[in-house]
Amino acid sequence: METFQLTGAVSALIYAGIGIAVFFLVLTIIEVATKYSVNKKIAEDGNVALAIVLGSIVLSLGLIISSAIR
Repeated sequence: METFQLTGAVSALIYAGIGIAVFFLVLTIIEVATKYSVNKKIAEDGNVALAIVLGSIVLSLGLIISSAIR
């Protein structure tokens, strides 16, 4: 029984690592594809719409990873 729980924990960590890597890849693609810095637009300019879009990307990636773990 302990082997099963350990295997589940390891696979969850693997999926989490893959999810974080995919998130940074998507963020890098967004930074390259746009003419402006997303970080600057959100932090310095206070662009709420862009923050909502980025938040929806984070939530959607989380949902995809969560369904992949199950």
